[in-house]
Amino acid sequence: MKATGIVRRIDDLGRVVIPKEIRRTLRIREGDPLEIFTDREGGVILKKYSPIGELSDFAKEYAESLQQSLGHTVLISDKDTIVAVAGATKKEYMDKRISEDIETIMNERKTVIRTDKNNGNGFAISADEEDGTKYTSQVIAPIIAEGDPIGSVIILSKEA
Repeated sequence: MKATGIVRRIDDLGRVVIPKEIRRTLRIREGDPLEIFTDREGGVILKKYSPIGELSDFAKEYAESLQQSLGHTVLISDKDTIVAVAGATKKEYMDKRISEDIETIMNERKTVIRTDKNNGNGFAISADEEDGTKYTSQVIAPIIAEGDPIGSVIILSKEA
């Protein structure tokens, strides 16, 4: 745990303000759920809650099943990182932060199909990729729960 040197008081209703810089760095948006933990020394730990992360075993099985039936690379992400990989090396994508392109697609709540034929470059998948030229076709479908995007299913192909 990293000390920030920031001290906050709890108000009458038990609320604590998390500074904007920390929210921005950790990509905590308004309305994002946080889990509250306590440690043995009396510390309080706030952790970003990921419903997809809770289902990581299921997400892994789902990705593998899709990959076996489609024969293409399948990735499943939550709102921040890739949580399941099938058909590609896990080292390449697993636990990597998703790109702003994927984040935008999730927030628009629409499935996007991208091929070389209709629009040259694809979308960057992870935040450390420049663009999606590695794959010729991409299907990105947001996972919606209770009207809010909580993740995405990404199918990638190197075939034309």
